[in-house]
Amino acid sequence: MDELLGLAEQLISYDTSSEDGVHEAAGFVKGWLDSRGVETEQGVCRGLPVITAAHGDPGDPTVILHGHIDVVPAEAGQFEARLEGDRLVGRGAYDMKAALAAMMLALPNEDDPVPGVRVVLGIVSDEESEEAENRGSNYLVRTAPGEGMGLSGDFAITGEPTDMHVGVAAKGVLALRLTVAGRAAHGSTPWLGDNAVLRAVDMFRGVESLPFARESSELFDRPSINLGRIWGGDALNKVPDSCAIDVDIRYLPHQDPAQIREQIEGLGPARIETIIELPPVSGGGTDSPWIRALTSAASDHHEGPSLSVGRDGASDAVSFIRAGIPAVEFGPVGSGHHGPEEWVSVPSLIAYRSALREFLERSARRG
Repeated sequence: MDELLGLAEQLISYDTSSEDGVHEAAGFVKGWLDSRGVETEQGVCRGLPVITAAHGDPGDPTVILHGHIDVVPAEAGQFEARLEGDRLVGRGAYDMKAALAAMMLALPNEDDPVPGVRVVLGIVSDEESEEAENRGSNYLVRTAPGEGMGLSGDFAITGEPTDMHVGVAAKGVLALRLTVAGRAAHGSTPWLGDNAVLRAVDMFRGVESLPFARESSELFDRPSINLGRIWGGDALNKVPDSCAIDVDIRYLPHQDPAQIREQIEGLGPARIETIIELPPVSGGGTDSPWIRALTSAASDHHEGPSLSVGRDGASDAVSFIRAGIPAVEFGPVGSGHHGPEEWVSVPSLIAYRSALREFLERSARRG
């Protein structure tokens, strides 16, 4: 327990919302893995480190454990991990530095092997970025010389927050910038103008009321729609004549992003630009022996069944699925990711490490 908590706290201490912090954390992680006597390799994607560490016979079935060290920005105090009862609090505690610490410790080595399975830990630095294609996780699995590390395997687990459930589906991402025009006027006579900021807000409310926003599926109640950024106006005493809003839409696996755009275009005149488009993770193949083994191992270390669930957030699991590697999300219990009081349950984190190890041992017996 002390080793796991200490490693999680060390990872949290790096401000990996910045490029400098990412490089510092990656240096620590690689040094720690090297000290365990596992085979490590480091690549670079868009100037950011991508690390792999592996143990086991290349001829055995291969399980990929996948994590990221980057986080969204936070106040300085959030990079000082603290214990509050049975909670470890800090930026990245839940998303997903504590899970990464558990994966690092679950990785077999010469002193603690798991014969019969090869385990590869892949760590990226840009999961939280707005980059759509040239991402670290894509770089991991690309095989073209100089364009990727050529990682392959039979099954992948990315340690995103799932509260000890197995995430077999995840929403897709359609992030759009909507630019709305208005008419300028003096701020003292706003009735003579047409306020573009107010028009943009009305358009966002229109997006929330479109037919796609009211759809549901077996694993999801509805899509997610967030107004993330807004720019409008260039003077206090002027009615703004232009406003841009960034709308983050997380759509359901059965929905078509092109049709969502068409519905938005029908709301009225606006320039629509795509910032990010990432496909969803489909829930197909939930009865695979890999998923059954992981769900069973998780249930042994978690109160109640670790059911297969859908995840609201986007997933780097899609990078593996595109490369033909079945992948799911699986992480410990916690809450508050991207918020001011992010935390992970310490008992759950300990259980999570045990569940990963048990899954690896079961995978070895399967092989």
